[in-house]
Amino acid sequence: MAKITRIIEDVTVRFAGDSGDGMQLTGSQFTDTTAIVGNDLSTLPDFPAEIRAPAGSLFGVSGFQLHFSSKDIQTPGDTPDVLVAMNPAALKVNLKDLKPNATIIINSSAFDAKNLKLANYETNPLEDGTLAGYNVIAVPLTQLTMAALEDINLSTKEKERCKNFFALGLMYWMFNRPLDVTIKWIETKFKSRPELVEANKRALQAGYNYGDTTEIFTTRYEVKAAELPKGIYRNISGNEATALGFITASLRSGLKLFLGSYPITPASEILQELSKYKEYDVITFQAEDEISGISAAIGAAFAGALAITTTSGPGFSLKTEALGLAVMTELPLVVVDVQRSGPSTGMPTKTEQADLLQAMFGRHGEAPVVILAAQSPADCFYMAIEASKIAIEYMTPVILLTDGYLAFGSEPLRIPQFDELPEINVKFRTEPEGFYPYLRDENLVRPWAIPGTPGLEHRIGGLEKSNIYGSVSYDPENHEEMVKIRKQKVDNVQKIIPDLQVEGEQEGELLVLGWGSTYGAIKEAIYNVRQKGFTVSQAHLRYINPFPRNLGDVLNRFKKVLIPELNLGHLAFLIKGKYLKDVIQLNKVQGRPFKVSEIENKIMEVLGGKNGN
Repeated sequence: MAKITRIIEDVTVRFAGDSGDGMQLTGSQFTDTTAIVGNDLSTLPDFPAEIRAPAGSLFGVSGFQLHFSSKDIQTPGDTPDVLVAMNPAALKVNLKDLKPNATIIINSSAFDAKNLKLANYETNPLEDGTLAGYNVIAVPLTQLTMAALEDINLSTKEKERCKNFFALGLMYWMFNRPLDVTIKWIETKFKSRPELVEANKRALQAGYNYGDTTEIFTTRYEVKAAELPKGIYRNISGNEATALGFITASLRSGLKLFLGSYPITPASEILQELSKYKEYDVITFQAEDEISGISAAIGAAFAGALAITTTSGPGFSLKTEALGLAVMTELPLVVVDVQRSGPSTGMPTKTEQADLLQAMFGRHGEAPVVILAAQSPADCFYMAIEASKIAIEYMTPVILLTDGYLAFGSEPLRIPQFDELPEINVKFRTEPEGFYPYLRDENLVRPWAIPGTPGLEHRIGGLEKSNIYGSVSYDPENHEEMVKIRKQKVDNVQKIIPDLQVEGEQEGELLVLGWGSTYGAIKEAIYNVRQKGFTVSQAHLRYINPFPRNLGDVLNRFKKVLIPELNLGHLAFLIKGKYLKDVIQLNKVQGRPFKVSEIENKIMEVLGGKNGN
C-alpha cells in the first residue's frame, strides 16, 4: 500500500508509560536523532519522584515531551500532537493535555483487566467511546516485540523491556528519522551483552518495518531541518550545559575547578557530568552532606581554585550559614541552585522559581551576594561562565539560579569558539610589600592571596574584621563600614552588567518582564499576540542582584508591566519595593512550566482586547 508523506513545520510528541518502560531513554534517543537531523527542538522530561512507583499506577507514569520544528522554537509545546501511551495509566494521565484530533498510538497489549483497574478505568477506553475525537492507532507493542525476539536467548522480562525500542522504531518511521544514531548507542551501551545488542536493534528495526508495512499507517511526516545560524551544534540539557560552562570558565581563567556537592534532585547531574572531566583539572568531591559540600568549596576558593557548589532548594537552605561565611571572607564562590517545588521535600522532580527571595535574603545579617538566572538550557552554559567571571573578578559569592525545567530540558547549543567567550581575569596577590588582607581596589575588591605565599600570611574567618588590616574587630563603626563596603562591592558589579534589552517597541502600553526559565513561553506568547495585530514588548532579566542599571528607566516607559513567575510573586515583590512600580502578576505553582497559551491569554486580558496599534 502506497504511503503518503506530508511536510509539516513542527510537531509535539509525548512518550508516556510506566517508570520501568524506558520513556526517558526513548525520548532522549528520539531527541538526539532529531538534533542530528537538524531540527530546532525543545524537550520536557516529566517523571515521578519515587524510585519505582507501583507498575501500572497513575502516580508511576513517566513522560517525555519533545517539540521539534523547521523554524526557531522556544518551548517544548503546550499540547501534544502525538501521544505514545504504553499502558492505560499513561493514557489516563495524559489524555487531558492532547490537542483535539491528536494521534494516540496505544500499546493495546497492556489494556488487560489488571492494568485497567490500576488506572481506575471501569471500562476499556479503547471500546467505550472515551477516545472519540482522536486518531487512535492501537498497536500490540508488547506482543509484536516478543514475536520479533522469539529466538533470542533472553528472559521473558528482558524481551518485554525492549518494547520501548519497538515504539521508538515506529516513531522513527512515522517522522522519517534515521535509525543509525540509536543503533550506535545500543552497540555502545550494551557491548558487554551481545544478546541485548541484538534484541534492542531487532526491536527497533521491527518497529520501523511495522510502520512501513502495516496498512493502519497511511501517512508519514517530514519536518525539514531548521535554518539556524551557521556553526557546530549539539543537543544539550541545562545541567550538562551548566557543567560544561564551568569547565570552560576553568580553562578560560587558568584555574583548577573544584566542585563540593551533595547529590540532590534535580541538581545531581551537574556533579555526575563534571566527574567525567578529571583530565581537565576538574576535582569533584561528593560530600557527606550539603554543609560539607559548600565548606569544602570555600576552602578551595581560599586555596585559589574556581570553586562551586551545586544543590536544590532544601540543600540551598542548609548551605546558608556557610554562604554567609563566604560573604564575610569575601571569597569567590559560585552556588548553583537548581530550583524545584517546595517547601520541604515538596515535589522533587517538578519545577518552580520559588527560591528567588531565599537567594536574595536567606542569610542572617547583611550578607548581599550577586544573583544570576539562566533563561534556557543552552543559556546555562553562558551563565555558568558569567557567574564564574563575576565571582573571581569581584571576590564575591555568586548564586546562579536554574530550575528543574531547564535542568532536564534540552535544546541545541551552538558551540562557540574559545576566543568568542569573555576573558576571566585572575589577579593573585604575590607582592608582600604593602599587603593587607582587606586592602581594596577601585571596585572595593580585596586581594586574592593564596595560603603559603611568602609574606602574605593573613587571617580570614567568620568574625568581623577591621577594614584594610583584617584583625578581629568588634568596633561598631568599623562593622557598619564593612557592611556598607560589602554591599557596595556587590552593587559595583552593575558596572559590567549589560543594559536590559527590550524586544519590540521601546515604549508603550504593555511590557512583559520575566526572569529565568519563563523566557521561551513569554517570547512565543508575545509572538502570537503580535500576529493578531496587538502591540506588546518583552524584557527578560538574567541579572537580578544587582539589577541592570537601566531597569528603572525601562519600567517607566510602559504604562503596564506584567510579570509571569512560577511562584507567588518574588520578582514582583522586588520590583515593587525598589522601583515603586505597580505591576500585574501572573503566578503559577503547579510544578510545571508555563504554557504559551496561559501567558498569551493573560496578555490579551491586560490589553482588554484593544488593538495596541
